Amino acid sequence: MWVKICGNTNLEDAALAVELGADAVGFVFAASPRRVTLEQVAAITRHLPAGAERVGVFDDHDPESIAGVALAAGLTAVQLHGGFDEELLQRLGRRLAGGIRIIQTLHWPVGQESAAAWIGGQVERILGLGITGRVLIDSKVGAAGGGTGVAFDWTAAREVLPSATNGVQLILAGGLRPDNVSQAIGQLRPWGVDVSSGVEAAPGRKDPERLRHFIENARAAANP
Repeated sequence: MWVKICGNTNLEDAALAVELGADAVGFVFAASPRRVTLEQVAAITRHLPAGAERVGVFDDHDPESIAGVALAAGLTAVQLHGGFDEELLQRLGRRLAGGIRIIQTLHWPVGQESAAAWIGGQVERILGLGITGRVLIDSKVGAAGGGTGVAFDWTAAREVLPSATNGVQLILAGGLRPDNVSQAIGQLRPWGVDVSSGVEAAPGRKDPERLRHFIENARAAANP
């Protein structure tokens, strides 16, 4: 089970996440209370262990800008969080040429009955491009895509995702917490999980106990 702790704003939190067993730490360059700058992230990533994945979350659609920040900030992956843009994914795939991984986010509109079929179709389109196999499903509540602490419909997702995600590294996000991550993993059997607000003491500041319990519970659910 791949575990990503997102929304980091300081070295203390990012280093603790890795120490506790997280595979990846995320930094938000998109509009968010957890937004960070290139300079802030570069000052953090240089102190993290080489094996820890360092993921930047972007909502803009300029491949040159994204690639430039990723390289300068010491990232190992970029997460495209501004909606599925096929041209952006293709151009960024050529620009990064496999040197930096790409994660494509899809936003599940909470409360929309048609969301399951739409998400399934989007996953198939992404896989068909052959650029990335990593797809992150996050909750969308109103205009907010991510960081809301609200989960999407896991029961509906279970009906559509297994048939749509053959060969995909599916990453589950949206409303995950230490007390429900085991249930989410049990229902959807994702390749990975991603959490931000669910392990915070305040926006941009992690709670060490919640962080530890989340990682422990995710690992236990993946290896019952």
